[in-house]
Amino acid sequence: MIEPPAPRQADRPTYGVSRCLFLRAMGLVYLAAFWSLGVQIKGLAGHDGILPAGPFLEAARSQIGAQAYWRVPTLCWLVGAGDPVLQGLCVAGAALAVLLIAGLLPLPCATGAWILYLSLASVCRTFLNFQWDALLLEAGFLTLFMAPPRLFCRIPCRAGPPRLALWLVWWLLFRLMFSSGLVKLTSGDPTWWNLRALDVHYETQPIPTWSAWYAHQMPGWFQSCSVALMFFVELVVPLGIAAPRPLRRAACALLAGLQVLITATGNYAFFNLLTLALCLTLLDDGVWPRRWRPHAPAETAGAPRRRYGIAVVAPFAAMLALLSLADMTARFGWQAPWPQAVLRLGDALGPFRIVNAYGLFAVMTTERPEIVVEGSDDGQDWRPYEFRWKPGEVTRRPAFVAPHQPRLDWQMWFAALSSYRNQPWFQNFLARLLQGSPDVLALMERNPFPDAPPRYIRSVVYDYRFTDVATRRATGAWWRRDPRGLYSPPQSLRR
Repeated sequence: MIEPPAPRQADRPTYGVSRCLFLRAMGLVYLAAFWSLGVQIKGLAGHDGILPAGPFLEAARSQIGAQAYWRVPTLCWLVGAGDPVLQGLCVAGAALAVLLIAGLLPLPCATGAWILYLSLASVCRTFLNFQWDALLLEAGFLTLFMAPPRLFCRIPCRAGPPRLALWLVWWLLFRLMFSSGLVKLTSGDPTWWNLRALDVHYETQPIPTWSAWYAHQMPGWFQSCSVALMFFVELVVPLGIAAPRPLRRAACALLAGLQVLITATGNYAFFNLLTLALCLTLLDDGVWPRRWRPHAPAETAGAPRRRYGIAVVAPFAAMLALLSLADMTARFGWQAPWPQAVLRLGDALGPFRIVNAYGLFAVMTTERPEIVVEGSDDGQDWRPYEFRWKPGEVTRRPAFVAPHQPRLDWQMWFAALSSYRNQPWFQNFLARLLQGSPDVLALMERNPFPDAPPRYIRSVVYDYRFTDVATRRATGAWWRRDPRGLYSPPQSLRR
């Protein structure tokens, strides 16, 4: 009896090209993140910013002592938190990102970029507490296992990443997408269950685009079908990540397609670019042009190196898988008898954000309260400050800004959903306007008091809605707004 030949090692899919492209894509994400933060950081966390980093570190050290160095992991403990240091960290991160894009020193550059971004996230607090910041830190940590320890990562690549590292990236992508769908259903929000969420999403998202105005005009049946398709991509398609090669490629196409559609109608910083980078790892070398592929199997003489890679990656893979499973079960209320040691380890590593929970828009915002900040010299004549990107003047066309994230504009969206008393940063923001802080005013589009800061400041809230086609043709307005009343009462500095 003739036995079928054993499968050859060369028949096993390799991911050398995707490894190099993933590293370069992570470099692009880091570059966008550091550049975007660098042009804002003085106004956000500088000496005269809204939430100064220096006093925060001093308070942390005085309140919790030596634990502060672990609970607030940042290089600022060593080099200070002055404005030149904060800007320098952003510039250094951007420089490392450029080297990573070029494929130079991938492992040292990926390590340095991760440390720098963690350092900035720790001291910027509220302004770097978005899901894509957490996703970048988790994906950036996994990049350390994907990056080859060599001088240059070139294409064609002769070596793929360690399989355990590749599976960790796939597991992160699965958690990100599946959790994003599941959280919408477990929240019980009727707009998701009735497939009506997109009826309001385009106009209530934090920073809409002009294309969102057009998407909002689509008929109800189209919006419902779009929600159903989104649930399919978020809940069913991720199962294809662990499927055979053809299904994995199809899953990559569908997951990437959803990110492109989201990018076309929204401003979500570098989130979509980062998710696309994770999707790249699903594509084996057979997808890419022949000239990019390895000319010889990468593993012909690499057995000792592979054993070394497994020895390094395996403990981290086991730890991350265990912690992420514990985090998912806790997030969705699934009872699991996790040992206390696992829970304590998750708490201890929490400040480093290497395992995080995901799921945007669990409950859909059905209204758009928008805060307008106004100043006055006499308490009678009030003049509005104009923000750069969030809705303000109703005739100003919504714009694309991603992958840059105007973090103050984003926080204004969250502030409008609660009381100003629950937003300590907002009260600091108003105080900086009364002081005329140049760094904070640089975050604004228009300062109605160019000569001297106002004596009084207040904020009012409006209900914003997209106009319809007829109204925009007649008036040129993209928005209509109705006053709701005061958000915060008139305030002045004590003199």
